[in-house]
Amino acid sequence: MRSLWNGAISFGLVNVPVKMYAATTDKDVRFRTLHRECHTPIQYRKFCPTCDKEVGADDLVKAFEYEKGRFVIVTQEELDALAVAQTRSIDIMDFVNLSEIDPIYFYKSYYLAPGDTGHKAYWLLRRAMEATGKIAVARIVLRNKQHLAAVRVLPECLSLALMFYPDEIRSAAPLAPKQEIQVHENEIKMATQLIESLSTLFVAAKYTDDYRAELLQMIESKIAGDAVTLPQAQQPGKVIDLMEALKASLAMVEEDRKARRPTGD
Repeated sequence: MRSLWNGAISFGLVNVPVKMYAATTDKDVRFRTLHRECHTPIQYRKFCPTCDKEVGADDLVKAFEYEKGRFVIVTQEELDALAVAQTRSIDIMDFVNLSEIDPIYFYKSYYLAPGDTGHKAYWLLRRAMEATGKIAVARIVLRNKQHLAAVRVLPECLSLALMFYPDEIRSAAPLAPKQEIQVHENEIKMATQLIESLSTLFVAAKYTDDYRAELLQMIESKIAGDAVTLPQAQQPGKVIDLMEALKASLAMVEEDRKARRPTGD
């Protein structure tokens, strides 16, 4: 695994040299766009409709559209002058409880390994964070952009998760019900029972991308020249009575549990 960034975790007067590695990988199946007639990959070119010609990289400038169709041009020199300094530091600002941060803030994760000269400081920080049960809220600069981040302890190493700033999270207030919805006590009781019957420990390995697996299987069949049978679309059934749907769901869970129960119990 190749490190993406080398620097240090900084808190107080302590510096902990670290190397950062990607913790996730994008496994989306990507398609090329071909010309239907000859199956040649389509090229996407930069074209100016006013001058009626293609333009090169040297002919392009950055601009901000402050009104529809009106722009203010910003030069690369101006951007460089305002750019956030490329620091090599993960600056810890606070230590907090993970439960206090809503998951909506997290969007990209990395692993942090000790730097070549920072093993003792790294493991000291890791043990101290384990002992307190805290995670660190920090700032880090990546690609000329300052990010909010969270550093926390994993069984194998420290991890860093990039976070959205609060003003980047949209308000959900417009989606709130306009009036209180009346729910019967028996419905709440049965829904709670259904949740409890489906509750279990989180085991990440049990969750797989079925769509991607079926898509890759279809592609392999096409490569092999086999006929492809498309699955039938499932029609969602109409839920006429909420209580009946809850009862049916509980019965289905119980039947599934019996089917998975070892024989002889």
